[in-house]
Amino acid sequence: MEQPKYLHPRLKIALPFWTLVCPLIGLFLILLVPKIHHGIFDIVMGISLISVVLSAVHHAEVVAHKVGEPYGTLILALAITIIEVSLIVTIMLSEGEGGATLARDTVFAAIMLILTGIIGGCLLLGGYRFKEQIFVKQGVSASLVALITISMLTLVLPNFTTTTPGPVYSTSQLIFVAVVSLVLYLGFVMVQAVRHRGYFLPKGEDGETDEDMAEAPSNLTTISSLIALLLALTVVVILSKMESPVIESIVVRMGAPKSLVGVIIASVILLPEGLAALRAAHRNRLQTSLNLALGSALASIGLTIPAVAIVSYFTGYTITLGIDAKSTLLLGLSLFTITISFSAGKTNILQGIVLLVIGATYLFTTIVP
Repeated sequence: MEQPKYLHPRLKIALPFWTLVCPLIGLFLILLVPKIHHGIFDIVMGISLISVVLSAVHHAEVVAHKVGEPYGTLILALAITIIEVSLIVTIMLSEGEGGATLARDTVFAAIMLILTGIIGGCLLLGGYRFKEQIFVKQGVSASLVALITISMLTLVLPNFTTTTPGPVYSTSQLIFVAVVSLVLYLGFVMVQAVRHRGYFLPKGEDGETDEDMAEAPSNLTTISSLIALLLALTVVVILSKMESPVIESIVVRMGAPKSLVGVIIASVILLPEGLAALRAAHRNRLQTSLNLALGSALASIGLTIPAVAIVSYFTGYTITLGIDAKSTLLLGLSLFTITISFSAGKTNILQGIVLLVIGATYLFTTIVP
């Protein structure tokens, strides 16, 4: 992580100025909403939303860098997932039954964008620059075992249960799957952070881990980032609630399926983390990229599904989790390709190209089903 210039040299607060200003601008725009009604203002709020998400992730990276790997990527993944859950739950509560498929669409979009877009981009970039990149097979294997299981239980199994008609779980089934998802994610966290921490530690060519590559931020910088992170997350939730009708109206005018809303939400959420993963791959730190990507995919399901289940239980909303046959095929193809790609312990450019092609197919068939 690059060390920015000191915002306040005497206090040793090393934070880029924009990361503190953007959340404040977003808060100011929120206060202006009741007074301004203009289409251009919606565009400004959309730009502000993206900038605040970037700010939030930067502050999460600062805190993550302070605690080191693999806890760093874990904190970053949790921050991203908090944003995702907040967005989904906020829109669900505002739309009621109309948001029954939003959680499914967003979680599925996040998984597909991570597996095919972020990981595919990292493998393409790393393969182009270094021909081959290495990683710790045990860590990736542990991540994939948990990811494949939790994906099938939450997104595919609902299509085959018979207690309730349609691709939905009954209340008891939903609670069971929510608990199982949480258990799988917590088990992964325990393996990553405690029992087999070494499986997830990136190694440079000189034998040093990424933790040793740059000086950790000061305690005051970390505390400042933590406060700014909480503010940014709050602003993201409020702005997303205000912008959700605009996003849906754009999708409707395009004549695209409503599932595209989930793709847009997932894209905004994953943008900064995707950039961080690509930067790591560019520095030949593929293990860090995979920690970010696979950890985020697991957190996206393992935390989002339980949160949505709680909302469903207390509000009485029916949550549709099962994906259709086309989506099941693409998910299975993505997981199969990822598993084969990481079986050798080295990656090359072709694997990145294949994953990006699958991602492009997913996006095209979402817009043109």
